[in-house]
Amino acid sequence: MLRTALTPRFLGLLGLVLVVGAVFVQLGRWQLGVAEGTAHQDAVDAARAAAPVALTSVLAPHTSFPGELSSRPVTVTGRYTDGQLLVPDRRLDGRAGSWVVTPFVVDGTGATLPVLRGFVTDPGEAGTPPTGTLALAGGLAPPESPVTSPVGPGEIGSVDTSVLANTWPGDLYNAFLFLRTETPQAGADAGTPLTKVPTPLAPTGLSWRNAAYAVQWWVFAAFGLWLWWRMVREEAHRGGAPALVAAGDNGSREHT
Repeated sequence: MLRTALTPRFLGLLGLVLVVGAVFVQLGRWQLGVAEGTAHQDAVDAARAAAPVALTSVLAPHTSFPGELSSRPVTVTGRYTDGQLLVPDRRLDGRAGSWVVTPFVVDGTGATLPVLRGFVTDPGEAGTPPTGTLALAGGLAPPESPVTSPVGPGEIGSVDTSVLANTWPGDLYNAFLFLRTETPQAGADAGTPLTKVPTPLAPTGLSWRNAAYAVQWWVFAAFGLWLWWRMVREEAHRGGAPALVAAGDNGSREHT
């Protein structure tokens, strides 16, 4: 069978199969990218279309963060309090800087919600939060993982609520808010507004229909190789049959 596979005819056919198979593999990879992009866009559209809900109606202080609340738009009323922190080594639109995280005491529960008010490239631009009762709107996110790298005074390595619980007094929500709007808005004397950080989306997975198309292209590539192997095997069997018959005839004549 190897001798048959190495004939010019089947070597040429193998080359064609490999070229076509490579094209099919690339088409499958492209379709997989479409599947990921479609799923991401669907998640963006769903997040934008979701109606905001009151934080106090979906999450209580000290409770575990439900995965389905990731990126969920929420509203909350209360006031900022002392204890603002910077989270260094963050990037936004290709710029290095820090997150500005401020404690927000929620009306009705008295618990503190960490609010990511924005992004600054210069720590001196963080400013002070507005005073008085405010209505906030933004996207909810679970706490971040701990970071062990050293930080300076007034900084925290990540938005880790286990650390914040020992830094800020009182009860704490096991979540933080990516701030989108504040009402009432800060006046002109409040300084330069902070750059808002978009709420990250929860893991989006794949669009299964497009993923199935990707698998189909890969199956076609594998089928081409299998078909070539099948043709080689059948040709080898056909080429060996006359020799076996001839050997059988010679043996019968010798016995005669």
